[in-house]
Amino acid sequence: METLETLLGQFSNFIWGVPMLLMLLGIGLYLTLGLRAMPWRKLIAACRYLWQGRESRAGDEGDISPFQALMTALSGAIGTGNIAGVATAIYLGGPGAVFWMWMTALVGMATSFCEGYLAVRYREQDALGNYVGGPMYYIKNGLGQRWLWLAGTFAFLGTFAAFGIGNMVQAHSVADVMHSTFSIPTWVTGVVLVILTAAVILGGIKRIAEVAGKLVPVMAAGYILGALVLIGLNFEAVPDALALIFTDAFTGTAATGGFAGAAVWATIRYGIARGAFSNEAGMGSTPIAHAAARTRDPFKQGLLAMLGTFIDTLLVCTMTALAIVLSGQWTSGENGAPLTALAFETGLPGPGGWIVTFSLMIFAFTTILAWSYYGERCAEYLFGVRAIQPYRYAWLALLLVGSLGQIGLVWIIAEIMNGLMAIPNLVALAALSPLVFRAVRERLAQGEL
Repeated sequence: METLETLLGQFSNFIWGVPMLLMLLGIGLYLTLGLRAMPWRKLIAACRYLWQGRESRAGDEGDISPFQALMTALSGAIGTGNIAGVATAIYLGGPGAVFWMWMTALVGMATSFCEGYLAVRYREQDALGNYVGGPMYYIKNGLGQRWLWLAGTFAFLGTFAAFGIGNMVQAHSVADVMHSTFSIPTWVTGVVLVILTAAVILGGIKRIAEVAGKLVPVMAAGYILGALVLIGLNFEAVPDALALIFTDAFTGTAATGGFAGAAVWATIRYGIARGAFSNEAGMGSTPIAHAAARTRDPFKQGLLAMLGTFIDTLLVCTMTALAIVLSGQWTSGENGAPLTALAFETGLPGPGGWIVTFSLMIFAFTTILAWSYYGERCAEYLFGVRAIQPYRYAWLALLLVGSLGQIGLVWIIAEIMNGLMAIPNLVALAALSPLVFRAVRERLAQGEL
């Protein structure tokens, strides 16, 4: 078993190595240039539409409001990666990794815009009358019959990757933190998690979106507020922390304290990888949620999709990063969620650790809800609507398995499949980009976007 884990770990490192990072950054930069930096220039317009998108207009088609679609996408993106992933990037690559996370998000905004636009433009209605979309549908309907194999490949990978990255890994994280913090047996956490999840996902996308629409804004605002208090208490050190992030991004980080040091390449690699893993731009997951939005305008849903990347990385991840760097604990030798908890506890003695603990639990729970929908839609594409109920029950069963067991092998396999998911999606985005560029230029010329 150890040999298998080692081999799969090496394959995972290859999947998430130079080629993948170049694809994510390269296609993101290409889309940014092709859109003439529109995602950056229209950020305020996207924020305005976020407020307007709480309600749908008469005649709009879809299952959930545009705002709920974004909250569902964010519930999947804002997860353990925002707490543990950022800490791991800093632990392995130093503070400079944060700079490369920012760069990934800035070009990822264009990627997310195109994903949201194409998801609405090429979505379908299934046999139950639900609106379904995502990479498999914009590959099928945008690229044509010759590319059906690519759509099927994405759906297959998404069906099974969801069980790892969005299910067992998250359940294990919640059970582990409940056991270490409150001494609650993992099986108890598993049973409670199954009950809470069942109450939501058995109601389909409308109930998932309803819960996400209420829970995500509260959880994100609470976490950001806690981080802002910590930053405010150390405000005089913020310029030095930012200077450290920018300097180390291009020079690497010398060994100090419990930090082993990092070369420039490690700083770049871990910053890009963890940034992409956090905001999911290019992965192909979030457009599945945006396809369900009640809207006739793919442009506006694209704006909301790009706003999700901005919120996830440039807001939430930045809060975690600044808390860690300002606390000075990035040299402590701690890694992952314990490093973030230590940083918050140092900066906010007493409530700091609780903020991280409860945020981690809620972030993981909402990720479970969103990814259940992503995997379900991928399974439906492959097997039809008859796969929906069996998939939901399998999802609940594996939550209990994940909360009870050691999932090192599951995590590695999930990482591999999650990385492979991006390839069909990025190919489709590149192939369909001329269509998106042309449509956006026409819209901009009309002064409507």
